[in-house]
Amino acid sequence: MAWFVLARLLFTAAVVYSAFLLRPLGAETLVNVAFGVVLAGLAVFFEWRLRDLALTNLLGAILGGTIGLLMAKGIGAAHFWADPADGRVAFLHGFLLLVLPYLGLVIGGRRGEWLEPARLIGLFRAAGPPRRYKILDTSVIIDGRVADLCETGFMDGTLVIPQFVLKELQLVADSADSMKRNRGRRGLDILQKIQKMSGVDVTISDADYPEVREVDLKLIELARTLQGKIVTNDFNLNKVAQLRGVEVLNINELANALKPVVLPGEIMKVFILKEGKEYNQGVAYLDDGTMVVVDNARKMISKTIDIVVTSVLQTTAGKMIFGRYIDPSLASQSGQSVPATETGRSPRSGVHAAQVQRVSAAGGTPLTPAVPAPQNGVK
Repeated sequence: MAWFVLARLLFTAAVVYSAFLLRPLGAETLVNVAFGVVLAGLAVFFEWRLRDLALTNLLGAILGGTIGLLMAKGIGAAHFWADPADGRVAFLHGFLLLVLPYLGLVIGGRRGEWLEPARLIGLFRAAGPPRRYKILDTSVIIDGRVADLCETGFMDGTLVIPQFVLKELQLVADSADSMKRNRGRRGLDILQKIQKMSGVDVTISDADYPEVREVDLKLIELARTLQGKIVTNDFNLNKVAQLRGVEVLNINELANALKPVVLPGEIMKVFILKEGKEYNQGVAYLDDGTMVVVDNARKMISKTIDIVVTSVLQTTAGKMIFGRYIDPSLASQSGQSVPATETGRSPRSGVHAAQVQRVSAAGGTPLTPAVPAPQNGVK
């Protein structure tokens, strides 16, 4: 940092000394010195603003501005027959010298990623199918399941890891909170694991958007530029990207789609882990983490029982299964086996809930399991 400060001071001193010697604004010493200070300050200001600009964008801006200047010069030379003393001709030449370099500067700066070596080499390769880019989000890197997808071969194309995602991951790994620090280090380990896999094309993108502060919006802009897809498990990023016309691959949605299908009326064997929120309910979990809410199973905690599936609720947060435990003693008193179930619609939640027939003549009304509100994904 001290080296940059010294270089700026030397540059400012050189500009001021040149203005003092050459005196571009006349004989007044203070006016020329002030003019030199202002020029040096503007140059340092632009240098400070361009410090976060990607090298490819800077080269693209310089190349575009140069091409625009040469085009303006060529157009001006082609009008050699025009009278240069005419004010309209002079204005046209001046306008071309301003607008063409400006357009080249802006367009070249925005399309500077085409100067990346990989894309330049691709121009000279034989025509083939376009590359498919998958841009990884911070949340999906920390989650770790993307490494398993890459290892099984289901994640094709080129995996793009933006530089600003790496910076966010490093900030999480350097956090004072031990839990966040462990999550960040896990994400870095996952990236190293993916890079060492054979057959997986991984690239680090230096593209950045200084005018955009949020990382999610930067991911959307990068996906638009590369015409790729964002890989994430963040619910909010998923919705925002879809609203802006960017395709998203959600790991949570894939995991929910791969869970086994359970139909009402099936018999399941579950282990009751704890009591539920409603009266006389028990809660169990399948091997894939799916919650199973069981009516009439509060007294069966820490036991493995057979239940009848009454309904299945699919939400954005995952899948929930509702069932009912039939007490064998009550079933024998009523002279029935496992009673039949029927599916109705709950007037409170608007979703299908279980309505189970009474087990005995003295039984109460059927219970409707509580449906929890879906939870958004968290990075």
